[in-house]
Amino acid sequence: MKRGTTLFLKIAVILIGIPVLALCIFLVPEIGNYAAELYPDIAYIKYLVLIDLYAAAIPFYFALYQAFKLLSYIDKNKAFSNLSVKALKTIKYCALTISILYVVGMPLFFLIGDKDDAPGVIVIGLVIIFASMVIAVFAAVLQRLLQEAIDIKSENDLIV
Repeated sequence: MKRGTTLFLKIAVILIGIPVLALCIFLVPEIGNYAAELYPDIAYIKYLVLIDLYAAAIPFYFALYQAFKLLSYIDKNKAFSNLSVKALKTIKYCALTISILYVVGMPLFFLIGDKDDAPGVIVIGLVIIFASMVIAVFAAVLQRLLQEAIDIKSENDLIV
């Protein structure tokens, strides 16, 4: 594969991470404060929201790092290696973790959406859950295909 293509994808991975970092710095604390304002009798709701959203950011960035490593393997002509399979497996688990964290956090989002009369909060949470599951399934399919290609390649190397 041409180096320019993977360079473009590496830049895209970095550009995906920058807005999420900005959201984590600026928007997530505001969401926590807003939840605390909506439910002043539940003082710890702010911290539950912060923990849930920041905990989901950790596997997101780890998956981005793995995608960056995968693109580096492609640059080094190591795309058909066990390292690539391991990176895809990690991406799959990160996407599943994000989905689980948002499923666990949905009651919080429901409380916020119900009190504020904003069903969009729930829809955004469901979209994130669905998108993460799609990424997990896609990574699992790619992982399996890549593993089968590596197995076929190793069989052919033994024959010759």
